[in-house]
Amino acid sequence: MVDINDKVIRGYLMSLVGEDGLQMIERMPEGEVTDEEIAAKTEVLLNTVRRTLFILNENKFAICRRERDSNSGWLTYLWRLDFSDIEHQLMKEKKKLLRNLKTRLDFEENNVFYMCPQGCVRLLFDEATETEFLCPMCGEDLVFYDNSHFIDVLRKRVDALSSA
Repeated sequence: MVDINDKVIRGYLMSLVGEDGLQMIERMPEGEVTDEEIAAKTEVLLNTVRRTLFILNENKFAICRRERDSNSGWLTYLWRLDFSDIEHQLMKEKKKLLRNLKTRLDFEENNVFYMCPQGCVRLLFDEATETEFLCPMCGEDLVFYDNSHFIDVLRKRVDALSSA
């Protein structure tokens, strides 16, 4: 089983399924169980259990098996958790985050910004010229926005993720 107390794994699962979903994962019974059994044993609402199982299944962390009752014809869905692929999923998320950060860094490095002193908007130079360097929200004069600190933060984050 996966170490749910690992802060990276816990944060990733929290972003996927939220606090109630994480609670369900922590209390999930062993083996194959129905969603109703999961709700009863974990004390999580059935709708939350079903939503969480669906999300986990989409991300290949939950496996579902169907059984048909020979007498009634009803289908029973049996669920079990499988986090064996979580390291691979985390690497995919890391690559996606790194790609997005690099795109944002490139955008910040290659543009000039103007900002309203009241904090209403931040505009690209071309957009600022279209408004004659006046805030389109409040009418204040726009001022040059030095984004070098933000660029430094982005670079550090990109470097940290690239070397990890």
